[in-house]
Amino acid sequence: MDDIEYSTDEIEKKADEEIISFGKIESGNENQHSPGKRKKCGGWKLASLLLVNQGLATLAFFGVGVNLVLLLTRVLDQDNAVAANNVSKWTGTVYLCSLIGAFLSDSYWGRYLTCAIFQLILVLGLGLLSFASWFFLISPTGCGDGMKLCNTPSSVGVVMFYLSIYLIALGYGGHQPTVATLGADQFDDSNPNAVISKAAFLSSFYFALNVGSLFSNTILVYYEDSGKWTLGFLVSFGAAIIALLLYLSGTSRYRYVKASGNPLPRVAQVFVAAYRKWGVTPATVDALYEVEGTESAIKGSRKILHSNDFKFLDKAATITSMDLRGPNNPWKLCTVTQVEEAKCVLKMLPIWLCTIIYSVIFTQMASLFVEQGDVMASKLKNFRIPAASMSAFDICSVLIWTGVYRHVVVPMSRSLTGNPKGLTELQRMGTGLIIGMIAMVAAGVTEIQRLKSVSPGSKKSSLSIFWQVPQYVLVGASEVFMYVGQLEFFNGQAPDGIKSFGSSLCMASMSLGNYVSSLLINIVMEVTTRDGGPGWIPDDLNDGHLDRFYFLIAGLTAVDFIIYVYCAKWYNGINLDTSENGIQLEEQQKEVLASLMS
Repeated sequence: MDDIEYSTDEIEKKADEEIISFGKIESGNENQHSPGKRKKCGGWKLASLLLVNQGLATLAFFGVGVNLVLLLTRVLDQDNAVAANNVSKWTGTVYLCSLIGAFLSDSYWGRYLTCAIFQLILVLGLGLLSFASWFFLISPTGCGDGMKLCNTPSSVGVVMFYLSIYLIALGYGGHQPTVATLGADQFDDSNPNAVISKAAFLSSFYFALNVGSLFSNTILVYYEDSGKWTLGFLVSFGAAIIALLLYLSGTSRYRYVKASGNPLPRVAQVFVAAYRKWGVTPATVDALYEVEGTESAIKGSRKILHSNDFKFLDKAATITSMDLRGPNNPWKLCTVTQVEEAKCVLKMLPIWLCTIIYSVIFTQMASLFVEQGDVMASKLKNFRIPAASMSAFDICSVLIWTGVYRHVVVPMSRSLTGNPKGLTELQRMGTGLIIGMIAMVAAGVTEIQRLKSVSPGSKKSSLSIFWQVPQYVLVGASEVFMYVGQLEFFNGQAPDGIKSFGSSLCMASMSLGNYVSSLLINIVMEVTTRDGGPGWIPDDLNDGHLDRFYFLIAGLTAVDFIIYVYCAKWYNGINLDTSENGIQLEEQQKEVLASLMS
């Protein structure tokens, strides 16, 4: 595939010229790009290009993230608890940046331009990190391998290091949810197979993410663990450049969806209008305000049918005599679709909040799991297994369980529930919570056994690092249920005007999960170090009780699961308006889904 380079102005021009709206059927799935010339747009070919792009970008990102905790302890000489906190904060920032990317994508730039800009930021961050490690951090050469100590880095080197990793956080965070939505956009909603293709793409998206990280968690982590940090960062830098060039090569053939404008004022208008009419009795459903015709007042969005949730917001769409006296003012009178968009956000939030504690489990793989493995017996004959490479078992578990879910779990659950999809997205996420809780129990049991195998005066335990395999495998299995379920749920339930926001909620839960993990560590260390005690997570883990911290997370997950079940039972899904053709299409989609699942 030939590489095509575009300037920022050319990229913007392309994005503006090739905009389409949801629900508009394009003959042959084609867009007109220039007079007398038409090319096929979208489909699996372009979606596959985005999957490769995601795999390479993930390889680049995890080439930094997977071993970051050891870089902080070995090269920057930070304590275990401090390094774990810094990794949690950084990872949290990565996923928090997904909200920035989603906002710009949905509101102003569109998916394509947003992905291009944030990938460029990722490339710049990786380039700066490679430069900083070469000239400022890794001195003497080969230090930071667990044996050879590094010189204290200069203040300039430390500043460049933190600037680079947070540029990486911004670039990868803003790119990932937007490219997921752009991939789903490549399938025309007028095609009855689109609903199947989108679900398959989102599942493949997480698969590609893990394939990309597999290389980082095995090959790159080995070189970094042996002191070749700069080489690992340069490989990540190269992968990010290739990912960007591949992405730009598909510019003329992507399907584009028009940005729907800033959703924040739209949602705010609903609450302001409802507040102004607080004393007004909501009108009946057929009397609520909505624009005529099939087009929604929100550009690029389909209409949403009225729901009975949060009925007090219906006041915003209730027409009063004051509304009839002048031109329409959205701060006083909103359409049903606008009101339902706000309701959708409110309905998704409790589900989203319940997923945060799971992300606390997930983040332990990049911090405390690595620190735990670093003080276990890791030699296999003459080969020392890097502690961070154990996450390869998590990745392999994800890849295996993706197939197991599709070919075993779905058929079995379909026969029990009668649902063609087997488990619903909400049931899938709940299952992920349970498996994640079991993973933390397994990690706690491993730590108990590790402490029993520590010889007096020895820094490392004689317990094999392969005792960690069950906890990594269980976390990987839980990801297939939780994170893929989240991608499908939030992407499917988010209104058209905030699709990228829906995809970003999955990453945003990871963000808050990392911050909650950091907060938990701080609280635990504050409480357990009173009266001069070493605490649960001291610099020397042999003096602590990391097992108790794992069991604490498992207990919090059990409480969270109970709350989640209640929220899942309460939840009512989005109900999009369909024309007569749309109703026929919906029936066709159901038939296709049933036939493919049978």
